[in-house]
Amino acid sequence: MKLYITGLPSGYDVEHLIRIFYPMAPVTQTPPADGEDCVWAACTPDGLSAMVREGGRSRTVTAPLPAPGGPDSPEFALASLTYDLLRGWTGLRPPWGKMTGVRPVRLIHDKLAAGWTEGQVDELFLKRFDCSQEKYWMAKRIAALQRPILRRGSEPKAYSLYIGIPFCPSRCSYCSFISCNLDRDHKLVQPYVDCLCRELAAIRAEAEGAGLRLQTIYIGGGTPTSLSAAQLRQLMGAVRENFALGALDEYTVEAGRPDCTDAEKLAVIREYGATRISINPQTFSDEVLARIGRRHTAQDILDCYAAARAAGHTDINMDLIAGLPGDTVEGFEHSLRTAIALDPENITVHTLTLKRASRIVMDGEQDSYADVAAMLEKCSLLEQAGYRPYYLYRQKNTLQNLENVGWSKPGKEGYYNIYIMEEVQTILSAGAGGSTKLVDAAGRRMQRIFNFKYPNEYILRFDEVLARKKGVAAFYDHDLGT
Repeated sequence: MKLYITGLPSGYDVEHLIRIFYPMAPVTQTPPADGEDCVWAACTPDGLSAMVREGGRSRTVTAPLPAPGGPDSPEFALASLTYDLLRGWTGLRPPWGKMTGVRPVRLIHDKLAAGWTEGQVDELFLKRFDCSQEKYWMAKRIAALQRPILRRGSEPKAYSLYIGIPFCPSRCSYCSFISCNLDRDHKLVQPYVDCLCRELAAIRAEAEGAGLRLQTIYIGGGTPTSLSAAQLRQLMGAVRENFALGALDEYTVEAGRPDCTDAEKLAVIREYGATRISINPQTFSDEVLARIGRRHTAQDILDCYAAARAAGHTDINMDLIAGLPGDTVEGFEHSLRTAIALDPENITVHTLTLKRASRIVMDGEQDSYADVAAMLEKCSLLEQAGYRPYYLYRQKNTLQNLENVGWSKPGKEGYYNIYIMEEVQTILSAGAGGSTKLVDAAGRRMQRIFNFKYPNEYILRFDEVLARKKGVAAFYDHDLGT
């Protein structure tokens, strides 16, 4: 199946919606040959048309161009026409309907803030976007839970700090993040940590100069515990020296993989002030762990969790992924029940996303998946165990157009996750691949400052990294009218 889209400045929404029905189908720049399986969507001065041809059969639908100045752009109108065609052709109804945005909860917040009634928002999701009631009610419930947290996060001059560690003991097959394999790139780690500590001092100076107030810190990756205990102590010591940890709402460190997280590192994380950690099994199946390239067993995860509790950690998140190669609905339910039995404060359930730079896609494994929607239905077990959904986001090329949801016990919501997803506050980012996101007090103006993507480039061009950070003060000078 090929995709051919013509007549639009951008065909992103049309392409995205077609791929809900035909995942990973390639876009072609030339008209498909006669008889070739394809979806053809076109916008011309005379109107809109969409055609699907598959297995020797075909169907075409047409519509007039939307009225200028009306609620629909030509792109949305063509995407909607194509969606309706493919929904009827395949018999599938995607759970999020025509939605292509990654932040459905943010859309609810924005519309209500703009004066929309609850009924108007309901109609937007259920009729215009054809969302299922189940998915919309979950998004709506999350929006209600988030409101008091977002009020705090959107206080004037509030900000969060993200610190990136782009190293891992091995690369998972589903991963497309910029991360270096420790076996190959271990010589980069110490110079990287040294630069990172200097960047933290620069960030503190910029934040103080702009009058910013730190609310949360998140050390992520990669795998932060791929650092040695001494390097972790150096980094977290620099955090403690530069920032007032006592005033924080939350301080998270990802201690995700048990093959590089030991009792000493867990003690360091606790000693240097972290209030929340993440231990990420992804699955409790040894077979699936091996298939995705993890160098540990399910028992190692259980042992790591026990060591974290023994070290005094009282707020733990665990990540699971629905749809991993070789997993089954029964296997995912086992993983979910195992995580619930451990009684962590947070359980985040991701749906596998097929990233083009991941080994899964490059090795052609992308068709070996169970029914992911049936897996996510098992999340009712979380509700029964006292967890409630508190943040949600979606990604391009996620299996069956599904979502990622963070579940927590009441009062244990991850603030940083909410703030970064709903874009209500400035996030200052340190490390390779870091993206600083500056948000003004009214949330009307946003600007990004990017660090160099790769660790070696970040180290070699570190003076430029520091120079770019001056953009923080420039942004807030503009915001204050000075």
